[in-house]
Amino acid sequence: MSAKLVAIGLLLAAVGVGALEAPAAVEAFDAPDDAGGSITVRWPRVAEEEGVVYQVAVALAPEGPFYQVAGINAAPAAQDHYQIQASQYTIPDSAGTLPIENDRTYYFHVDVWRGGEVAEAPLVAQARAEENLFNWSKLNNFVIGSAFSLIILGCIALARRRDLYIRRIAGLEALDQALGRATEMGKPVLFIHGLQTMDNVSTIAAVNILGRVARRTAAYDTALRVANNDPVVMAVSQEVVKEAYLEAGRPDAYNPDSVYLAATEQFAYAAALEGVMVRDRPAAHIMMGYFYGEALLLAETGSTTGAIQIAGTDSYTQLPFFVTTCDYTLMGEELYAASAYLSREPRLLGSLKGQDLGKAMLIAVLVGGALLATCGVQALTLAFTAH
Repeated sequence: MSAKLVAIGLLLAAVGVGALEAPAAVEAFDAPDDAGGSITVRWPRVAEEEGVVYQVAVALAPEGPFYQVAGINAAPAAQDHYQIQASQYTIPDSAGTLPIENDRTYYFHVDVWRGGEVAEAPLVAQARAEENLFNWSKLNNFVIGSAFSLIILGCIALARRRDLYIRRIAGLEALDQALGRATEMGKPVLFIHGLQTMDNVSTIAAVNILGRVARRTAAYDTALRVANNDPVVMAVSQEVVKEAYLEAGRPDAYNPDSVYLAATEQFAYAAALEGVMVRDRPAAHIMMGYFYGEALLLAETGSTTGAIQIAGTDSYTQLPFFVTTCDYTLMGEELYAASAYLSREPRLLGSLKGQDLGKAMLIAVLVGGALLATCGVQALTLAFTAH
């Protein structure tokens, strides 16, 4: 019988099943580049086999008691070290988990489990979680953002000294033509907002354009109608139009009822405006903002009345409908550039040119990064990686 036991022992040794070993060293340190509340625990890989699990435990004192943080299944020969981010731990028979607190010392050890067998680590590592003032992994974001900001500020300073070139935008050049036609015919101008609220970029751009249109209708003594579907947008539009008439020296010509709420529902809004187009026959329709399915209904109805139609939107799904039914269409960023284009105000003009230069730089970086990555050089790719 003893000979059989010796044979079994030799067979187990031959297949590599031996006693478990605890990690020879365990490190614990504050997790870098965070707001605190996290400690990194790191330890070297030991001789592993299938079924081995590392159990990380934490205590508030070196002698314990220790509470479970996490368990990791061993991956033989996959890596030289293992690590976890400890941000909370579980206390048995309690109401859940407790977080790792800043500026408090914690003690960690790592045990190795295989089935019912365990190798307890005699080594205990200690660390404190701290709030880091800087997240150095995002340094590239700070450098790139600062560089673009300096470019914009430089362009604004340049715009204060001389007029900067902006390519011709046909839809904005046609505004005077449309307003002049309405003045000659003695008919109103209908300005239509999109369906987004005041916190949308396209709505803000549309309100800026409305201010320029209102100044010219005030100067030409042309009736202006502004239709809205949002009460906040209506209130802002009323103030913008009122200010425009005041700047034009015609405060008495401003009519608060000319800026009104047509409807709050999408297709009720479209139906109300189609009725205005058919009944009042405005000479010009100016549609600016973010539009949905009502875009084609409005533009088709307007085209049947013979009005000059100028549309602008950053909704790429509606651009085809405006292009085919309107006389002029501002596409995408042309809508955002409209206020700078019309006013030639240095801050707006400089910001626009600065953004264009920043985009040109990004395009150059994309092309250069693609070429370098093709050659196996990853430096530029890593420099522009977002964290």
